[in-house]
Amino acid sequence: MQDIKAMLKKRARQNGMLVVVLVIVLFFQVITKGVILRPMNIANLVMQNAYVIILATGMMCCILTGGNVDLSVGSLCAFSGALCGLLMIGKGLNTWLVLMIVFGVAILIGVWNGGSIARFAVPPYIATLASQLIFRGGTYIVLKGVSYTTYPPEFLMLTTGFIPDFFGGKTLHITTMLLGIAACVICVLLDVKKRARKRKYKLEVSGVPFFVGKQALICGVILWFTYSLAAYKGMPVVLISVALIVLIYNFILEKTVAGRNLYAVCGNRKAARLSGINDDRVLFIVYLNMSVLAAIAGIVFTARMNSCSTMIGNGFEGDAIAACFIGGASPATGSGTILGALIGALVIGVLNNGMSIMGVQSDVQMCVKGLVLMIAVVFDQMQRKGR
Repeated sequence: MQDIKAMLKKRARQNGMLVVVLVIVLFFQVITKGVILRPMNIANLVMQNAYVIILATGMMCCILTGGNVDLSVGSLCAFSGALCGLLMIGKGLNTWLVLMIVFGVAILIGVWNGGSIARFAVPPYIATLASQLIFRGGTYIVLKGVSYTTYPPEFLMLTTGFIPDFFGGKTLHITTMLLGIAACVICVLLDVKKRARKRKYKLEVSGVPFFVGKQALICGVILWFTYSLAAYKGMPVVLISVALIVLIYNFILEKTVAGRNLYAVCGNRKAARLSGINDDRVLFIVYLNMSVLAAIAGIVFTARMNSCSTMIGNGFEGDAIAACFIGGASPATGSGTILGALIGALVIGVLNNGMSIMGVQSDVQMCVKGLVLMIAVVFDQMQRKGR
């Protein structure tokens, strides 16, 4: 019991949001008469909200520079999609060449944003707001009133495709199930290794029953999720891409010098500078990284829609920022984690999907997401004050 209380107290915000996700899922499960947890809808949920997770991952890094955000990500998503449409469909260029061009442009935009913030000390809100206007206008210039549709199959595969079943399962996608089992084994081994390391240095660890129960719960969720995907068409290709992005960035923030430098800047920028950390370089890299992730999100969203228009990207920055703060980022200190951003993105994704199934209008959806964001931030402030 003490182990459970200690864990809940240590990660009260993230655990609270996990409970919120569960409550929201159960609510929509009842209201939609079981539609939201059908295998087909779970696969759609992954593909529809992949861009939110990608943007939230980058946005969390921006927030960790002291509560800053990037307001240009929606416009960059639209601009990336417009370039893909113009070059692939309008000019007939090779898909992979176009992707290289788009990433090159994204890097240049990241240099523009990061340089103006780090080198010329332009406030991030102003610098990224300027980029938002510039590249929203750039999207109109590129498209010239034209909406490109029918992208090449290899481009659509990035979001709408599924990994092949190498074992030829007829009623169940065996490859997906094996990937789920492999994920369970990796999670257990990593936690066992982490526990052994703590015991080696005589640090406090949870009791065996609690540890076993925790592993059983995690593995149960993973296996249920992969079984649901396997019962439909298997694992979406975009899920692998999103999982890699989340795992890589989580590793960077928690296990590398670069991550520690970012948290140091987050805690106290002046103290970080005095300790030898180049805070301007950290800012530059973070906003360069955000532009690249925005390009990836734009490509993923455009591929899923199989079209591009000037309206793509509207409100994307709001979803990304909301996901971060709902998932535990603190406006007061600029603290947060990648896994927290993932949890927040799940909240946003389930809300989007559930309300869409119910036929809720988009304007009402925005009101609901704004209300959820406000509740999350108020909860954070109350928790800080110990109320």
